[in-house]
Amino acid sequence: MELTEYIKHGFKETKIGWIPIDWNLKTLKDVCEVKGRIGYRGYTVNDIVPKGEGAITISPSNIKGTSLSFDDSTYISWYKYEESKEIQLQSDDILLVKTGSTFGKSALVKELKEKATINPQLVIIKNINCNVKYLSYLISDEIIQRQIFSVVVGGAIPTLSQENILKFAIPLPSLHEQKKIASFLSDWDKAIETTTNLIEKLKLRKKGLCQELLIGKKRLTGFTDEWQKIKAGDIFVNHTNKNHNGKLEVLSATQENGVIPRSETGIDIKYDKASLKNYKKIDIGDFVISLRSFQGGIEYSNYEGLVSPAYTVLKEMIPISKEYFREYFKTQNFINRLNSIIYGIRDGKQISYKEFSSLKISIPSLNEQKAIANILLISDIEIKKQQEYLEQLQKQKKGLMQQLLTGKIRVNSKYE
Repeated sequence: MELTEYIKHGFKETKIGWIPIDWNLKTLKDVCEVKGRIGYRGYTVNDIVPKGEGAITISPSNIKGTSLSFDDSTYISWYKYEESKEIQLQSDDILLVKTGSTFGKSALVKELKEKATINPQLVIIKNINCNVKYLSYLISDEIIQRQIFSVVVGGAIPTLSQENILKFAIPLPSLHEQKKIASFLSDWDKAIETTTNLIEKLKLRKKGLCQELLIGKKRLTGFTDEWQKIKAGDIFVNHTNKNHNGKLEVLSATQENGVIPRSETGIDIKYDKASLKNYKKIDIGDFVISLRSFQGGIEYSNYEGLVSPAYTVLKEMIPISKEYFREYFKTQNFINRLNSIIYGIRDGKQISYKEFSSLKISIPSLNEQKAIANILLISDIEIKKQQEYLEQLQKQKKGLMQQLLTGKIRVNSKYE
């Protein structure tokens, strides 16, 4: 994909920065209409209906990246759908979140398999008289995002007004060049979509391997010995070590990433540093039963540090493959078994070491544990490789958008 740089003296200064002299500076009002749900036409829980009995009502959670996902959709009655025809979705509409913590998220409506409308947190950009894909890229780019952040009304619930949205300034080349820019960026989108789909397939494949290998449903070649049924308490001991000076890093258990530094959780958890002497020391390779283990299993630690006294720290008493148990403790089969021994209700659910230790676990020989763990590790490496490639593509696309949408780089004739 060859690009030709535009010469410096061929630019003019505008309120959104330098753009080519042959481009125009317009506002969204010049190229589209913005429609939102009128207050008195809102809906309540009484208007929510089962799938098949109404239309989808799009919420911010339906926007994944810059694409629409219709998984876990909410439906409203046909009456409420027909009541607001101006916000009925059509292909080539653009959605923009105007209210809530995810304000500024956007998505282009490509295909509609079902009739749909929007909830009060979104607006629809309709009747677009420039290239739709070009405008969609502009809205997700810093050019518009900076303007969004400059006018959003703060408070408990951040809000964008439709009036302000229509005032957003946009750089507008000829329709011919808009199409070329959109076509060029679409190539990156296709590569991103292909890689994203591959990652999902690799994750599903690993999930299938876990379901078969970690319960002995499928055996690896060369292993025929029967698995042993052993009580968890004969494999792991409840280990409490408070022999420390309180200066180690504080760690937290997460369902996605295991035990990690609390500073990396993205949550500002307040705690009294004077109380750290009562925290438990955890070593690399230890496991943790947390207050959320009934949902996400038992977590593995890649770090040495301190954890809350509310956690149960597990250390192995016999030779095991920690990598095997790291995977086993996250299987749905094991999580279901944990749920059979919890006590307490709602957020007070807990799993005691006493109850955990009574669980009988079927385990293969140490060599088979290692072999299974190695297969799953190879799967993880493949997933990580594709995730890194995806991040690279996304970074490249972001950089190209900043250059192409301001005319600093012009697309060559290949995309005419």
